[in-house]
Parts: sequence; structure tokens; C-alpha cells
Amino acid sequence: MRPIVEMLDVSCIYEDLSVLHGVNLNLYAGQFAGIVGPTGSGKTTLLKTILGMVRPAKGRIAINDGDRPVNGRRPGFIGYVPQLEAVELSFPVTVEQVIMMGRYGVMGWLPWPGRQDRKKVADLLEQLRIGECAGRHIHELSGGQLQRVFLARALIGEPRLLLLDEPTSGVDVNTQHDILHLLGELNHKGMTILLATHDLNSVAAHLPWIICFQRKVIAQGPPDKVFTPEILRLTYNAEMLVIREGRFMLMTHATPLLHETHGHGRPPEKD
Repeated sequence: MRPIVEMLDVSCIYEDLSVLHGVNLNLYAGQFAGIVGPTGSGKTTLLKTILGMVRPAKGRIAINDGDRPVNGRRPGFIGYVPQLEAVELSFPVTVEQVIMMGRYGVMGWLPWPGRQDRKKVADLLEQLRIGECAGRHIHELSGGQLQRVFLARALIGEPRLLLLDEPTSGVDVNTQHDILHLLGELNHKGMTILLATHDLNSVAAHLPWIICFQRKVIAQGPPDKVFTPEILRLTYNAEMLVIREGRFMLMTHATPLLHETHGHGRPPEKD
């Protein structure tokens, strides 16, 4: 099967720091995959590189939409849900207005919303179980409601590929499972989904494919194949415990490595 996103030897550099290093990764239609890795491992940069928001210093990214390379503009069939920390919640905008923002630039949409547009927003809000929030301002919402609002904004353009950055961050455990269950439903309807997260245990319970990432792909595969102490140690530079009970898995930190690196993978300086 031909990949819908193909990354070949992709590297990205911020100033003198290599953030992505020789990334080779394919995404296929119908996948539901999660990228896991520590803070600073390049997960967000990877997503933004696929979106065209970050230009690689080396390598090639091809999108299976005429096999064209990413050229700095987000391909129209990709939806994106950013981290909530990047959202300015004090901006005076309603839920409906936020979702409408996702329609701009999509082929066939007029520059002003009509009755059908508002109906589509209402249908999305009902599908995501926040139908009562349409007229509320975003600063009035809970973390789980906000995640659903920005998911709706990404879905309004009917994307074939959905990228999400930490969609379960800052919400309680029940809301985490609700959001991942919603994404699973979208995937079963045919949407390809790639999400970045630090939450190993949630993705182990919900996602069929995991990509362990530390500036490059360390390993990928089903959770029971890649969530091993050896692979997690390479990914997190720390000893990890993996507890298995039937089909359930639990990952947790053990003691850190003696030569743990500090700040972007660099070793600590000597006095």
C-alpha cells in the first residue's frame, strides 16, 4: 500500500540544535497511531513538519495527493489540533466562531457562514457531545470541552488525515479515555489519525500502533511489541518498568540512568 505521508531522511535544525535527525516514517490510510517520547524529543516539530509549518534542513516529505512535496502550506486534506497551551483563551470568541475558523481556505466554503455552515457546526458539536456549548466563550470551558472544540475546528474541513498534539494533556483520566474513544470512532469511519502524546498508559490501552520517538524513530509497532524496557530506555533515557497483566499494560519510571543527559540530549557539563 502506498503511504499517504512519506518522510525520507528528514532532519530539522533550530539554530545549532538538531531537533529531528534522519527521520524515516510512513503513514498509511486508516492508521490510528501515536507518537510517544519525552519533552524535547521533537514530537511537535515532527507534526509541524508534516503540516508544512517547519521546513526540513534535509530530506523529503511527500504527500500522497499527487505525490507532491510539502512546500510550506498545509495540505488541504490534513486537519490539525494544537496543544491547548498554545491557545489564547482570553480572546473574546465563542465556540461556534472558533469552529468556523477551521473552514477558511477549504475549497467550496464561502467567506461568510450561512445556514448550512451553522448546521454543520451544530452537528459536529452534537457528535462530540458538547452541543450546549455553541454560544459560550472559550474561556468558560473545561479542558475536556476545549479539546473537543478544537477537534471540531479540525474536523469542519472534512480532513482525511488528522494530526493532534497532546490531545489528552491537562484533563482528567475519564476525559482522556473519552477523547481517545472519540478518536477511535473517527478512525473506524475511515479517518487516518496521528497524535503526539506523553501518556504511555492511555495510548497502550487505546491505540493499535505506537511510534517511539527521540529525534528519530526508535521503534514502531503494536503496543505489546514496542513497550519493552529496552525500547523505552532508548526513548526516555531512563529505566522503565513494564507491568503486564493479560492484555493490560502499565509503564512507569524506575531509577534514572547514571549518565542521564540534560537539556536536548546533551551531556552535563563538568565543573
